[in-house]
Amino acid sequence: MIHETRDPPHDPAAPATTPARRPTAWRGLLRDMFSTGIDKSPSRMRIAALGFFALYGVVCGKLIYLGFRPDPGTGQHAAAKAVSASRPDILDRNGEVMASDVKVMSVFAEPRKLIDKDEATELLTAVLPDVNALELRNRLATKKGFVWVKREVTPHQRDEVFHLGLPGVGLIAENKRVYPNGPIGAHVLGFANIDNAGIAGIEKYIDGQGLADLHTMGFAATPEDLKPINLSLDIRATHALRDELYKGVEHFKAKAGAAAIMDVNTGEVIALASLPDYDPNKPTDALDPLHINRMNVGVYEMGSTFKALTIAMALDSGKINLNSQLDARGVLSIGRFKIHDYHAQNRALTVPEVFTYSSNIGTARMAMGQGVEKHKAFLQKLGQLSRMRTELPESAEPLYPKNWSELNTMTIAFGHGLAVAPLQAMMAVGALMNGGYLITPTFIKRSEADARRSAEQVIKPETSEAMRYLMRLNAEIGTAKKVDIDGYFVGGKTGTAEKVIGGHYSKNRLFTTFMAVAPADRPKYLFLTIMDEPQGLPETGGYATAAYNSGYVTGEIIQRVGPVLGLAPRFDPPHQPFPLLAKLGYGMANVPATGGHGH
Repeated sequence: MIHETRDPPHDPAAPATTPARRPTAWRGLLRDMFSTGIDKSPSRMRIAALGFFALYGVVCGKLIYLGFRPDPGTGQHAAAKAVSASRPDILDRNGEVMASDVKVMSVFAEPRKLIDKDEATELLTAVLPDVNALELRNRLATKKGFVWVKREVTPHQRDEVFHLGLPGVGLIAENKRVYPNGPIGAHVLGFANIDNAGIAGIEKYIDGQGLADLHTMGFAATPEDLKPINLSLDIRATHALRDELYKGVEHFKAKAGAAAIMDVNTGEVIALASLPDYDPNKPTDALDPLHINRMNVGVYEMGSTFKALTIAMALDSGKINLNSQLDARGVLSIGRFKIHDYHAQNRALTVPEVFTYSSNIGTARMAMGQGVEKHKAFLQKLGQLSRMRTELPESAEPLYPKNWSELNTMTIAFGHGLAVAPLQAMMAVGALMNGGYLITPTFIKRSEADARRSAEQVIKPETSEAMRYLMRLNAEIGTAKKVDIDGYFVGGKTGTAEKVIGGHYSKNRLFTTFMAVAPADRPKYLFLTIMDEPQGLPETGGYATAAYNSGYVTGEIIQRVGPVLGLAPRFDPPHQPFPLLAKLGYGMANVPATGGHGH
């Protein structure tokens, strides 16, 4: 059975009605809040507590936000971030300070806090007359929170600025790099800019070791946080070397000059100077092209000092020995080119005679006996065909012929046609002296054991002894007599190269070099002096070749620096200085005196 439910009949006369509206929750809360009824008090209290809680929540949230937000910084805070970061002290090998930080005062401004920018400009430029008024006014007109007014003011200027009492102008201490010894060791030290960032030399090397990253991260804020850098340089030896070089460059009217001392057993550069030089306390002087480090950055044909490398190559190959003879008669022709000897003997020469007479022909024949490829490979092994890398960021790429022919091998054998950095050539000759180990030069103090760990043996020990013998022989009876100083048992080799001017060799513009080892029987120090365009003088008979200038200066350096470096004179000649060669019957008088002009 189905039941139907019917709507009641609609009465047209009944009044229209609307559905009843339920009050919303917030309306009820507001009604309770403003109701005066006692029964509504608990609601009012809950609502008030909720409001206060929300208000305090907003305040606390804001405080937390401000606490974690990067500080926009006051002018003082911005100045603190902008000041020069600290750098470690640089010491010589004996602990003498060569570079350090000092505190100086600098003036800054907060443009947004300045009341009268024109008045501030006028007062500040009156106290700081070297500040450009227009530039300062423009800086103060910005909306920046911080600008520099002047860095590194004097104590008097600091006091004057302080007494101005200008709102928005302040003083802050920052670091300034100073070099207490002026130009001594300048080309090794390099310099730092006004922000105390390393720009050249060891200063730039230090930044490359991560100092700049430390500063960026906020570490190493004071010098005490940083370990000093101990250089290989001896400041006393460097001062003496520079002084003797300066006198030599002046005396021989040379365009420029450079000298260095290297420990052949560790590769440490003990002293280095290149003239003209600069004072790193005035770094703008370093930008002068004449003030380059000629030992490390310049590349030059090293002349007859390269003959030592050629003879070592020939001896080490076993194809010749000290008794071998080479034809040095007349001239050596190859195509339309002719090779002459400066001290021509016009006869066959033994290997020691080739060295002491500095025979171009004999040396060229030795190189050709090895062949082009073996010659190139030997020079590559001695580091002469690639850029030498040391701690100094500045270095030079060698210049050599792309299409290396037999003629190139013949001329490079006696030091023409291949241009290298002098310190690079010094590295190779050092290997010939120290028993045959190629050790990359360093400007950081290190031990012999550390040096040997990374060294490569490039020639046999007996070849090294033969080369020391030849160097000593050359100082006794050959072209290196200028360094035959009593008590020091010095060995040496001259080198004179004609400079290339306009694509051609110029006979009256010379580049002279001189290498010396002391003592030759127990090698310790290798000396190198170079001179650019020295002039012949009346006392030299008008000669401007190496023995008369670079050789003379090297002798003066050895005599002055030897005692500083602990080279005690030995007035009795050493007994059997070359034991391996003594067994073969070689002595110091196997070759007749050569004389000559130190080519």
